[in-house]
Amino acid sequence: MAGLWKSYQTMMSKYPWTVQIMTAGSLVGVGDVISQQLIERRGLRRHSVRRTARMMSIGFFFVGPVIGSWYKVLDRIVVGGGKSAAMKKMLVDQLCFAPCFLGAFLSICGALNGLSVEENVAKLKGAGRGAAGRRRLELLPDLEGQQNVKKIPSLSCGCCWRGVTLICSVAAFVRKLRLQPPLNHP
Repeated sequence: MAGLWKSYQTMMSKYPWTVQIMTAGSLVGVGDVISQQLIERRGLRRHSVRRTARMMSIGFFFVGPVIGSWYKVLDRIVVGGGKSAAMKKMLVDQLCFAPCFLGAFLSICGALNGLSVEENVAKLKGAGRGAAGRRRLELLPDLEGQQNVKKIPSLSCGCCWRGVTLICSVAAFVRKLRLQPPLNHP
């Protein structure tokens, strides 16, 4: 595993944008597969490959470039590498960037799913409380690992944080699924 991480870091330093974009698209795609298979329990026959491809394209063309650019800006806003700098970066990220990013992400998803501007706005207003709650849940892994953030190169922080969030989300959903009866889809 250490060798794999070292290879990833080498590739990240040689080709930062390409690796950032590929990682983001892959993670978003894996997240959609997990959502369809573990949460919605669609099974392989009812899996929407088109939806997964659409989500991966959002990862490749929106998430990767935006988050990569954001972490470069964040490095200029908060200078330093100690624990306090890591905490400041995490707070600025979660309080300033995350709400804007989440709104843009949900708007793009809505547009790609065929929603009109009015429908998209209504859906965003309705998702406000739920989305804010999910952002608070995503904050927990960041707080738990913030003492290690200062040791990770900034461009890969986004991938690491999103990866940890993905793993924690999957673990939470699997635990939740074990406690609930299966969903019946018509």
